[in-house]
Amino acid sequence: MQKFSEIVYERPDTNAFMGKIEEYMEKLPLAGSYEEAKELFLWMNSEADHLDTMNTVASIRNTINTADEFYEKEVEFMNSELPKIQLKMKEANKLLLESPWLSEFEKDFGELYFLNIKNRMRLADEKIIQNQIRESQLTQQYAKASAVCTATFHGEEVNFYGLLKYMQSTDRAVRKEAFEAWAGLYESVSGELDKIYDELIKVRCEMAEVLGFSDYIEMAYLQRERYDYKKEDVAVFRKQIEETVVPVCRRLFEEQRERLGIETLHYYDEALVYPEGNAVPSGTKDEMIEKAGKMYHELSHETGEFFDFMVCNDLFDLETKPGKRQGGYCTFLADYKAPFIFSNFNQTSADVDVLTHEAGHAFEAYIASRLLPLSEQSWSTSEIDEIHSMSMEFFTYPWMELFFGGDADKYRYAHLADALEVIPYMACVDEFQHEVYEGRVTDAKERRNIWSRLEKKYLPWRDYDGNDFLENGGFWMQKQHIFLFPFYYIDYALAQMGALELYGRMKENREEAWNDYCRLCRAGGSKGYFELLKEAHLSNPFAGGTVEKIMGQIKKEL
Repeated sequence: MQKFSEIVYERPDTNAFMGKIEEYMEKLPLAGSYEEAKELFLWMNSEADHLDTMNTVASIRNTINTADEFYEKEVEFMNSELPKIQLKMKEANKLLLESPWLSEFEKDFGELYFLNIKNRMRLADEKIIQNQIRESQLTQQYAKASAVCTATFHGEEVNFYGLLKYMQSTDRAVRKEAFEAWAGLYESVSGELDKIYDELIKVRCEMAEVLGFSDYIEMAYLQRERYDYKKEDVAVFRKQIEETVVPVCRRLFEEQRERLGIETLHYYDEALVYPEGNAVPSGTKDEMIEKAGKMYHELSHETGEFFDFMVCNDLFDLETKPGKRQGGYCTFLADYKAPFIFSNFNQTSADVDVLTHEAGHAFEAYIASRLLPLSEQSWSTSEIDEIHSMSMEFFTYPWMELFFGGDADKYRYAHLADALEVIPYMACVDEFQHEVYEGRVTDAKERRNIWSRLEKKYLPWRDYDGNDFLENGGFWMQKQHIFLFPFYYIDYALAQMGALELYGRMKENREEAWNDYCRLCRAGGSKGYFELLKEAHLSNPFAGGTVEKIMGQIKKEL
């Protein structure tokens, strides 16, 4: 393939694509053999891949520069067209499920693929098209509102990510100043973000009502293809976190307070693990990529081949800049079987985490897409996909000297401690969303009260040093998943259990652990959640005692 920057974007002709769906629907029932039906099916999937690739190119370029009006309009166009396409595909999928060759299709492509089709048919309805378009518009508004936020700090124009770097300063006054500026940025747009979220709640709940779901939570679980567990199971998992992980984190933060030699650990102290300063990677973006290349070549033949592909085709956008969307992600260009990594480097250890975490996602998609027949199967559901990414962070521990030199052990300790310390926050975000959608809470003050109460439960060490906005529950706004990907956050905690379990196994038999990990990656999204856990010999995180067992291993390691 050519470099990402050289890919020519053309707006998909959605009318022509709808015509191809019609053609597919006409020919499929007339197929005289399974081979003929299969050829039609693969042709339709190939056409869908091309449309998806163009949509993804536009989306990536829009997130790289949210001020680029051309790609903003292209994303808006596709967001308005996709619900109509999904509705047409619902008709086509109905024909596929009625095909006399269905059992042969299931044998070749797996039963899960057809379960997903049935699920998508349940979620597609022309009555909610306008709601879906409005939801997309609102999420775009959110992404743009948060991306354009900047402040001048110590003579530098910085966004949220730029301020996080200063919140790791060894000078406590600078940390506090950066924290106040960071909180101030969120407070400055809080009115706009509240309005966006109010409308998102209304739109999502209305869609669930129209489709006959008991509430939006039930609909969201199906959107996330959660077939193996329900909200009651997630509540049990959160309880395990509260009882087992929170006490460990309290102890870790108390040790950190003592290490820093301060009387009270405030929020702006949490990111500074060592009084002399955190481990910071050395090198420019290009030097970091070069070091990552050496690491992946030494890790395995497969990872070396994968990373060369990423570098040769320039499948990264890593540096933070004005107008760039917050966060990081890995996406996929189906036409090229090519992952793409997006991030915001901020000259902290988080930059290395990108080259391991997002690269874990990308490695899995690169491997699975070359083994499985459909590009859709290149990914699993997020609670499995995040095992790919989080485990790669641990598998790359032996190469941290490349990035941190003599501070590599400091990085490894801080990273492993953080892997535990974020789990209660994940549970807090999840329970917050359950309460908001159960109560259809569109009152901003009530949402802040819910967050404040849950913070005391899951983050009892948290102290905002009198900042009114955050003391009164404003912190929830900084989690973009709440706006963009509802209920996609507990997945990280579920996946972290698998990654930590694999890490414990690495300490005993690294080769065996790597083989289990690669088996999981090769399986992609061809099987369900519990089946995939078995592929990698991983425990069920919902089962009693699983969290406690994993915490026991990790406490010893820390």
